Amino acid sequence: MDKKLKKEILSDKQIKKFTSYGFLKNLKFFEPYLIIYLLANNLTLFQIGILISIKEIIVNVFEIPSGFVADYFGKKKELCTCFIFYIISFMFFFFSRGFYLAMIAMIFFGLGEAFRSGTHKAMIYTYLEQKNWSNHKTFVYGKTRSGSLIGSAVSSILGIIIILNVPSSGYIFLLSTIPYILDFLLILSYPNDLDKGDVEVTSFTEMIISFKNSLIKNKKLRVLILNESIFEASIASIKDFVQPIMKMIIIGSGFIIIQSMNADQNLKLIIGLVYAVINIFSAVASKKAYLLKKQKTNMTVLNILYVSLIVSLIFLGCFIDMPIVVIIIFIIINLLLNLRKPIFVDEIDNHMAKKERATMLSVSSQMKSLMKVFIAPMIGFIADKSGIHMVMYFLAGLLVFFMLLLVIKKNKEKSINIY
Repeated sequence: MDKKLKKEILSDKQIKKFTSYGFLKNLKFFEPYLIIYLLANNLTLFQIGILISIKEIIVNVFEIPSGFVADYFGKKKELCTCFIFYIISFMFFFFSRGFYLAMIAMIFFGLGEAFRSGTHKAMIYTYLEQKNWSNHKTFVYGKTRSGSLIGSAVSSILGIIIILNVPSSGYIFLLSTIPYILDFLLILSYPNDLDKGDVEVTSFTEMIISFKNSLIKNKKLRVLILNESIFEASIASIKDFVQPIMKMIIIGSGFIIIQSMNADQNLKLIIGLVYAVINIFSAVASKKAYLLKKQKTNMTVLNILYVSLIVSLIFLGCFIDMPIVVIIIFIIINLLLNLRKPIFVDEIDNHMAKKERATMLSVSSQMKSLMKVFIAPMIGFIADKSGIHMVMYFLAGLLVFFMLLLVIKKNKEKSINIY
């Protein structure tokens, strides 16, 4: 990419809006403290795993239908709806003091996730085609994702300030509604030609049939979606355990940064800083992911990063009681995710029909959610019974199992073709 084109893309008003959307979306001030907040409300890790599964089940039920709605009725309308669900969720978290209100909050959070996933990426693709920038998907998506991760880093810092100065931890959910209201207004400002669906079919039923036929016939697309879903589900599951791991290590070792603060305040400060550092490194990785395409093919890069995650999980299990090593490995794992995601998005777009983008990207997100439905309670149970280090070995083994499964399947297909 020449410098003139790069400058033109980066200065484009709508590209800036796409980046701002991600920045605001990731201002979830509560994120570094969600699990600790639930634990403080006397929930066990197993119950928290159940809550996560409930959220993922909701995502699974509504994921593909939401993609159809976006493709058929309009993407702006769907994204505005998702922010309404998020805001309702935050309100329920604010009032929750036990399992059942937290469950309702998770249901609305799942609806927000289902109505959001895939839709914004589809809008970005549509815009790039309008501008004849389709060959630069990895660069643009890496840039917009970098904006999201910078938002996460800023959110972590602001989260520290908020959590240490509010009357109770629940207020952090209330304040998280502000950036989501702003994002709602930002989506309304998107041009109307990004709202309309890309479909060329005459009925909703015809669209469903078209999508079904595309997925059944496209083996490469199915393999890509399965591969990415287990990769992302594993990392998403690990992120849920950052907080209890940090709590276990910091409280257990008496690790203190500021002497004038008590143990609980130091814990909140350290976790917020860890999240900020992770997201800053991840933002850089996402922004520079397009450079990997110059070195290797998309599939080669995806495979290398997949194996790297397995190795990282094994190391994490071995050194789970060493704070500095744990933080470094968490950073590495998030780097792997944010290097891999833009490459995956570029590769999957090469194998799907334009008119089904929002739907196919929703399928990808749904598969990740489906994996988490089964993984979350299992790892919560394993953590309660055998320790968090065993969770890491379990996830590494799961990744190896799926890798071998795809290799065996590929070899069988080759042998069939030979004969």
